[in-house]
Amino acid sequence: MDEQPSRPEDKPGPYFISASASFAEAEPRTLKAGDTFAVFGHDGDATPGEGSAEGIYHRDTRYLSRLACTIAGRAPILLGSAVSNDNAMLTCDLTNPALGTAPEILDQGQIHVRRARFLWRGTCYERLTVRSFARAPRRLTLEIGFAADFADLFEVRGTRRARRGRLEAPLVEAARVVLSYEGLDQRRRATALRFDPAPARLGPDLAAYDLTLEPGSAIVLGMEISCIDGEEGASASQPALVDAPPFIGAPPFIGAQPFIDAQPFIDAPPFIDAMCAARLRLRVVRSLSAVVESDNEVFNEAIRRAVADLAMLVTETEQGPYPYAGIPWFSTAFGRDGIITGLETLWLAPTLARGVLLYLAANQATTEDPAADAEPGKILHEVRQGEMALLGEVPFRRYYGSVDSTPLFVMLAGAYFERTGDLATLRTIWPNIEAALLWIDRYGDADGDGFVEYGRKSSNGLDNQGWKDSYDSIFHADGELARGSIALCEVQAYVFAARQAAVRIAAALGEGARAAKLAVQASSLQAAFERTFWDEALGLYVLALDGEKRPCRVRASNAGHALFAGIASPDHAAAVTAALLERHFFSGWGIRTVAAGEARYNPMSYHDGSVWPHDNALIATGFGRYGGREAAARVFDGLLAAASEADLRRLPELFCGFARMRHQGPTAYPVACSPQAWAAGAIPAALAACLGIGFDPAERIVTFDRPVLPAGLTRLHLRNLAIGDATIDIVLHRAEAGAVAMAVTARRGDIRAMMTS
Repeated sequence: MDEQPSRPEDKPGPYFISASASFAEAEPRTLKAGDTFAVFGHDGDATPGEGSAEGIYHRDTRYLSRLACTIAGRAPILLGSAVSNDNAMLTCDLTNPALGTAPEILDQGQIHVRRARFLWRGTCYERLTVRSFARAPRRLTLEIGFAADFADLFEVRGTRRARRGRLEAPLVEAARVVLSYEGLDQRRRATALRFDPAPARLGPDLAAYDLTLEPGSAIVLGMEISCIDGEEGASASQPALVDAPPFIGAPPFIGAQPFIDAQPFIDAPPFIDAMCAARLRLRVVRSLSAVVESDNEVFNEAIRRAVADLAMLVTETEQGPYPYAGIPWFSTAFGRDGIITGLETLWLAPTLARGVLLYLAANQATTEDPAADAEPGKILHEVRQGEMALLGEVPFRRYYGSVDSTPLFVMLAGAYFERTGDLATLRTIWPNIEAALLWIDRYGDADGDGFVEYGRKSSNGLDNQGWKDSYDSIFHADGELARGSIALCEVQAYVFAARQAAVRIAAALGEGARAAKLAVQASSLQAAFERTFWDEALGLYVLALDGEKRPCRVRASNAGHALFAGIASPDHAAAVTAALLERHFFSGWGIRTVAAGEARYNPMSYHDGSVWPHDNALIATGFGRYGGREAAARVFDGLLAAASEADLRRLPELFCGFARMRHQGPTAYPVACSPQAWAAGAIPAALAACLGIGFDPAERIVTFDRPVLPAGLTRLHLRNLAIGDATIDIVLHRAEAGAVAMAVTARRGDIRAMMTS
């Protein structure tokens, strides 16, 4: 493997996401459907500018970079906005500022504008309802400004390009504008804006309506913004249809129904059809999950939002549902993120894990390609569909630069089998599992020392290829960056767990000899890991070994993943648990990625002192694996407290690692994705660790091993827990002396529940 080139210590890598403004200031409103997502301000506008991610995106390209609604040339006053509980609809309420001069004065707050907006099949549907509460007829002009820069997502993130494609002349018709761009990849991308009714004036960047409003009357205006990803050489005037997910038939566009001044409020049926289709899809995805409710309303709001976020982030693929990683930067398939999300939610929604397994198996590398860090058997890191990826300006068109996705894939396969007993699916992907195991032995451990290392194959790839993939995330005690082929602590743990999972699968498939060989490999790795990675003086597993096999003696959260994967000895697991919960690690909101006091500790960094919900969820799962239910409950309490302070009760990708202060919420990381799939899965996963929930598909039993109810929860109702086609409803409640009692409230089919105390 090539050694990573040196770079100045404080210079970030080429894919660092720069921040000139904080998302926390704006708390943007996000929508997603399929391969399309949108980021808006609270007023529903999209404002361009440096540091702004606002706009409508499709397949890693920004198809609308500006959207602005004005009344008589003035920005309306924001009354409020909200994303619906199911994440389908954004609603913004606006009113007019004081307008005009005597005697034609319109006082502030006489006109109400409601913007209702959602995404469906590559199109943003919007309905503006303009209602007058003035006591006399009013005439006013409502204008909608728009623009499309067709920026690649990596440009929006801050990457500079030497050349760009060509913006074509806009096509302007009576009620339709098409803005188009021919990329350097020879693909034509177009944004089609359609208005109903036709505006009084329509130009290449503005639609203007002259409205007459009688007292108490309302006028409804419809707008569609369609993202058209044309084939090579396709005509923008006759665009190709956007690919549709295989869920529901395409709804019609808003009809060409004529509008008249001061018409009463009416529903445009095609708009309603599209909205119902979008909501039905989300409902179908949510129905795949069990339902969790408690007597704590904050928890209920947080868990409902988490499930709704996962439903929104799930995209249908040919292989099944796949959770895209996060909005705005990572709305695509990531191997590691999808696997961890599948693990976090496996107890609630095993269908999601199956979709992840089948998608990643179908996209497993089969050849060596150094530019993509691909080798036979390796599991995907990320897929990108934008112009820069298609041209190779960034290496992520189909990129395999994750050292951990491959063992995690096998881990998920084993966990899915334990949860469901679905041997048919495992038989289908067994060749992929074998290929992944062969990659671990042949390519992952290229130097034959028994540990899996990484080192990028091209100068264009990622410096670090574990989950902490910042350029500065792997370092020595003095702050020196680790060089060469790096063996991460948690990756060895994942490999151990992968081999153990493969033992169980191979045995179930009748591959006894293969299972025995894998068991020997797992045992050998566990012994070598304990000898090499445990540091008695540190009281933890070291972060990594560098290319010279020097240990990185850094107190990092990676050590907690050894518990998650089960490689730690019981004594060392107890020491790790105690260390991760002391104040240098535990901020009160969660466990920091790096302990306070380490050389590169910075609570505002991406990976060197921040708090990541998914990291905490995996660590809590590890605590639970070793019987530390109370420790898991402490992590759960911190995450729930953080969610209680968050907009929409939504945990972001990460937040800063500052210590928890009374009367203050967690400090936001400026460009954290929100929603983020593995952050959405964090509270369900941490709750499962507290409950000690397990499944025996052969006996069709749901089990609870010495469950603990976290503080603030005295009653927990789990509905539609499924094994096969049978489901069960269970209530857990706090009894005397903190004990937990269980009652089955309903069952459908052959299924039962057991609890050990």
